[in-house]
Amino acid sequence: MKNWVKLVVSLTLPQIAGIAGALFTETGESSWYQTLQKPEWNPPGWVFGPVWTTLYVLMGIAFYIVWKVDVPSSQKRPALSFWIAQLVLNFFWTIIFFNLHEPGWAFAEICCLWLLILITIFLFARISKLPAWLLVPYISWVSFAGLLNYTIWQMNE
Repeated sequence: MKNWVKLVVSLTLPQIAGIAGALFTETGESSWYQTLQKPEWNPPGWVFGPVWTTLYVLMGIAFYIVWKVDVPSSQKRPALSFWIAQLVLNFFWTIIFFNLHEPGWAFAEICCLWLLILITIFLFARISKLPAWLLVPYISWVSFAGLLNYTIWQMNE
C-alpha cells in the first residue's frame, strides 16, 4: 500500500471514531448531561471539539508513522493492534457515559482505556520515539477526562 494511502487511512480512522461517538453525545440544554452536577473546573462545552479533533490528528499521525516504518511485522502488529483497541474503547466510553448514562461504568472503562493508551505508547516507543510522544497529549487529556468522569460520578451518585 502506498504511503499516502496509509496516511489518509491513519488520519481518517480516529476522526471516524470521533464522529461516530459524537452521534451518541447529546449535551444540549435539555440533555441528561446538563442535569448533572459538575465541578467548577469542568471545561466549557466548546473546548471538547477542538481538543478531540487535535488529539485524533495526533493519534492518526502516530499510527501512520508506526505503520509505515520498516520494522518486522512481529514488532509492528502488537503496537497497531493496541492502537486499534484503544480507539474502540475511546468510542465506547462515549456511549457508556452519554447514551447509557452510566458514569460509574464509564469511569471503569476510561481506566481500561488509559491503560491501553499507556501500553500503546510503550509499544510505539520501541519502534519510534516520535509516535510515542505524539500520544502524550492524548493520555494527558484522558487522565484529565478520567478525573472529571470520576468527579461527576461522585457528585451525582
